[in-house]
Amino acid sequence: MAGGLTRYRHLSRSSSHRQALLRNLVTSLVKHEAIHTTWPKAKEAQRLAEKLITLAKRNNETARRKAQGILYTPNLLMSKLFGELRERYAERPGGYTRVLRTEPKDTYSQAPSALLEFVDSPKDVRFVMTAAAVARDLAEGREHTEITQKNVGKVTRYRAGGKGAFEDMVEKVRALDL
Repeated sequence: MAGGLTRYRHLSRSSSHRQALLRNLVTSLVKHEAIHTTWPKAKEAQRLAEKLITLAKRNNETARRKAQGILYTPNLLMSKLFGELRERYAERPGGYTRVLRTEPKDTYSQAPSALLEFVDSPKDVRFVMTAAAVARDLAEGREHTEITQKNVGKVTRYRAGGKGAFEDMVEKVRALDL
């Protein structure tokens, strides 16, 4: 049926190829905590990554087996998934990943690119950018905008030691500017 509701992006691949691609992207995401890919692939991988973190938060035998079926290198990454990542997102009700649009990776195809990352990770881009905005406002002696204040709340709410870590990052950025 033409023009019908699609439940997911097919990514111009067969079912097995698409499943292998998404498993590979999610395995790389768990391993590196941030990956750069095309925007449609990132949005589909985000769905699978959110489910994987939800499985880790359940932390039972059924969830472990399902997670092993998703990850390509389960022996190396299961301890990280059910240890570090589960503890990081224990209090967060959802929204464990973020997709940020970026400049196209390939100059020839000009495909829309994106950065898929875990929220509150050491490589969190929004955390660093918000700290840079606060440092700039402090250096120029002006008030923070409403958006900056909202972002400060977002990046510190569920992060362990959020306020202290954010103030440390603001000081690092201010030291770089001097």
